[in-house]
Amino acid sequence: MVAGQTDQLSGLALVGLKSRAYFELLKFRLSFLVSFSCAFGYVLASPSFASINLLDLAMVFIGGFLVSGASVTINQIIEIELDKVMTRTMTRPLPTGRLSIQEAMVFAVICFVAGIAILITFTNVLTTMLSVVSMILYSFVYTPLKRVGPIAVFVGAIPGALPPLLGWTAATGSITHEALIIFGIQFIWQFPHFWAIAWVADDDYKKAGFKLLPSGGQKDLNTAIQIMIYTMFLIPLGLLPATFGITGTASAIVATVCGVLFFAQTFSLMKSGDRKSALKIMFGSFLYLPIVQIAYLLNKI
Repeated sequence: MVAGQTDQLSGLALVGLKSRAYFELLKFRLSFLVSFSCAFGYVLASPSFASINLLDLAMVFIGGFLVSGASVTINQIIEIELDKVMTRTMTRPLPTGRLSIQEAMVFAVICFVAGIAILITFTNVLTTMLSVVSMILYSFVYTPLKRVGPIAVFVGAIPGALPPLLGWTAATGSITHEALIIFGIQFIWQFPHFWAIAWVADDDYKKAGFKLLPSGGQKDLNTAIQIMIYTMFLIPLGLLPATFGITGTASAIVATVCGVLFFAQTFSLMKSGDRKSALKIMFGSFLYLPIVQIAYLLNKI
């Protein structure tokens, strides 16, 4: 009886460890932000808050989350050997052997098929096709390009900016100029976001041969200036939703304030070129996008 109970407890513990490993494989925070951006686009495209179909909204969120989960899982499968040499990634499920490549592949397929099935059922063909394109660009184009050069950041910015556009097409069935505006904001945001991360993680990235920084991959003034320029572009871009009647004046004020504060952080990097300044820009990028998106949503309501 004691031996049986011990075996049962061991089995439960193993299930718990496996479940945790699969959860880590999803990169929950990243996939959640992707699905939030999908939901953001859906709500912003709706004529009014009262007209929103909550079931469809929930399915857009879940479908986006699952496709994102499949994409990041494939990314980890492809980069398993590279993840083993980087401090920030060596404890992930695949490098540590907590999950096998076969288990991860099955998991990725399940997530992708389930996500696409949900999207095709509750949205439309355009949204589903764009989701597939996003997954292909992220997993099979951006991932290998990370060792080629900074062109990877441009390519990666496309699937990174597609979630709000997917939400918009899910609600409207078409790509309009308004959809391109919210895509453009998130697209430009990707550059200071990616480059700040690459600056902070430069030593780790070099171990894996990643070449994401511009200016020949150097942490120099030229790279800092490029980060500043793209951050500066966010200020006028943040005004476009109000200009085209997507949102109101209040959100334009919030977007401008956030854009100016984000932009101001880049001067410290240009002056000092140290890791601490890059870290501030990285955290600033994490704050900028959700705050601005929430402001747009609240102004919409």
